Amino acid sequence: MFGLDALELARLQFAFTISFHIVFPAISIGLASYLAVLEGLWLKTKNEVYYDLFRFWLQIFAVAFGMGVVSGVVMSYQFGTNWSQLSTAAGSIMGPLLTYEVLTAFFLEAGFLGIMLFGLNKVGKGLHFFATLMVAIGTLISTFWILSSNSWMQTPQGYSLVDGVFYPESWWDIVFNPSFPYRLAHMAVAAFLSTAFIVGATAAWHLLKGKRDPATRMMFSMALWMALLVAPVQALIGDAHGLNTLKYQPAKVAAMEGHWDTEKGVPLLLFGIPDMQAETTKYAIGIPRLASLILTHDLDGEIKGLKEWAPEDRPNALMVFWSFRVMVGLGLLMILAGAIGLWLRMRGRLYESPGLQRFMLLMGPAGLIALLAGWVTTEVGRQPWVVYGLLRTSDAVSNHSAGQMGATLSIFVVVYLAVFGVGITYLLRMMRKGPVLGLLHSHAVEEESGPGHQRTPSRPLSAAEESVDEDGADDQQEPRP
Repeated sequence: MFGLDALELARLQFAFTISFHIVFPAISIGLASYLAVLEGLWLKTKNEVYYDLFRFWLQIFAVAFGMGVVSGVVMSYQFGTNWSQLSTAAGSIMGPLLTYEVLTAFFLEAGFLGIMLFGLNKVGKGLHFFATLMVAIGTLISTFWILSSNSWMQTPQGYSLVDGVFYPESWWDIVFNPSFPYRLAHMAVAAFLSTAFIVGATAAWHLLKGKRDPATRMMFSMALWMALLVAPVQALIGDAHGLNTLKYQPAKVAAMEGHWDTEKGVPLLLFGIPDMQAETTKYAIGIPRLASLILTHDLDGEIKGLKEWAPEDRPNALMVFWSFRVMVGLGLLMILAGAIGLWLRMRGRLYESPGLQRFMLLMGPAGLIALLAGWVTTEVGRQPWVVYGLLRTSDAVSNHSAGQMGATLSIFVVVYLAVFGVGITYLLRMMRKGPVLGLLHSHAVEEESGPGHQRTPSRPLSAAEESVDEDGADDQQEPRP
C-alpha cells in the first residue's frame, strides 16, 4: 500500500487511531475539571449562570466521553494484534500498569458517571457535586497510569531483562520513571488548555453573532483567565521537560533542533528543512546561541548533533523538527491570547473586541493541534525504539503482511471518518447552539408536575438531552422564566 512495508503500515495505523482517540480523552479531562469548578461555584454563589453553563457543557462532556471510550477500546486490541512482540517482551510491565488504570480510574468514573450525568435533580446537591469531583479525579488518575506506561517506554528503569523479556524489579521505579513527572504535568495542562480554548471559541462564536448574555460572557472570561494563568505555566513545564529529554533522549533533542554536528553555542533554528540523506538542515534561519541557552542555560553550552548516532538509530528529523515548532508556536499564541485578554479586560473592552473574538474562534482547535503535535514529537522522536535503547520498533511488530496491514488501515480510515466525523459534527452543532438560560427554574417546574414527567436516559450519550437541527437551532422551546 503506497509502497510502505508492514512495519510502516502498522505504525501508521497506530498513529491514525491514537490521534483520533487522544482528542476525546483530552476534552474529557479538561471538561470534567471545568464541570467540577462550575458546579462548585454554583453551590457556593447560588449564581444560576454557573448552573446553566454546567448543564450545557455536561451534555458535550457526555458525548466526548462516550467517543473516547469507544476509540480507546481499539488501542488495547492493537497491542495484541499488531504489536504482539511488544506484548510478549514488555507485557509483564505494561499490562499491570494498564490494569491499574482500569481498576482505579475506570471503575471510579463508571461508579459516579451515571450520578453525574443523570442525577442532578434526583440526588442531593452535595452528593451530585461529590460524583462530579470523582469523575474529574478519575480522568486524572487515568492520565496518571497511561502516562506512566508510556513514560516507562521512553525512560525505562526498575526492570531486569532476561532472554529479551522485561521483568519488574521495582514498581516504584517503573511507575515514577525519570520522564514521568514531566510528561504527566505536560499532558494534564495540555488537556486543560485545549478545553479552555474550545470553551473560549464557543463563546467567541456567540459574541460575534451578537449574543451578549451572562453565560456567554462568563465562558469567554473564564477561558481567557485560564489562558493567561496556565499557558505560561505550560511553557515552564515544557522547558523542564526539554531538559529531561536532553539528559535521557539526546537524539530526540538533536532532531527537534535540527542540528547534525556536535558544537557549542548552538543557534535556535526558526526555520529549516532537515535532510536525512544529506545530513544537513537546508535553508536554516536561526538565532545565534539561543538553543544552547535554552537547553543548557549557558550561551556556550554543548549540544550533541545527530551525527553522533548511526543513521539507523536516528529519528525522522524532518517530522520531529516541524511538529515541535507547531506545538511551540501554538503555545506562544495561547500566551498571546491571554495577554491580549488581560489588556482588554483592564480597559473594560473584553466583550467588545471583534478582533479578539475572531482570534479566539480561530484558536479553538489550537490546544488539540498542539497536543497532537507534541505527541508526534514524543513518539517519532523515540524511534527507532519502542522501549528506548532496548527494544526496536521493528522487533516489536507482529508478523503480518503489508497487504493485511493496508487492508485493516483502510477499514479504520473509512469507519473512523464516518463514525467520529458524525460525532464531531454533532459536538460542533451543540456548541453552536449555546447554553440555554433559566434551566434551574425550568427543571424545578418540571419536577412539580409529578413523577415520570422527565425521561430517565438509559445510555450515557442520552445525557445530551436536546437535539440540534441542521441549522444548529434548538428544536425545543426556550424554558419560560
